[in-house]
Amino acid sequence: MIKSALPQIISQQTTDDGISWQIFVAAELDYFKGHFEEQAVLPGVTQLDWAIQLGCQAFGYQPDVASLEVLKFQQLMLPDSQVELFISHNAAKSKLTFSYRDGEKRYASGRIALTENAGSSTSSKERQS
Repeated sequence: MIKSALPQIISQQTTDDGISWQIFVAAELDYFKGHFEEQAVLPGVTQLDWAIQLGCQAFGYQPDVASLEVLKFQQLMLPDSQVELFISHNAAKSKLTFSYRDGEKRYASGRIALTENAGSSTSSKERQS
């Protein structure tokens, strides 16, 4: 895993479906450097890494990725953007589903399948009992 520095988190909200973060993608982030001369764009690998880091922290998983599913990058994420990152998880399948959006505008989405040993800390504790 790359372990990119996380963006500025403006707010976090937990719902029955998952967790959403309002994030600010500052133009000063190193990830924009050299990722297109004409127009700086946040690399997809950085977006994916942020989703893995925040999702695994929030749901108690180890960041051990087995595979990526239905990964889509629909819109370019530009410098000084404020976007919502929403992540839900399927504990039975050890999967995180994420999407970056701003209202109806979708930037990226996908599913992250974690390795078998990456189970949530809750599941690990239950197994030890």
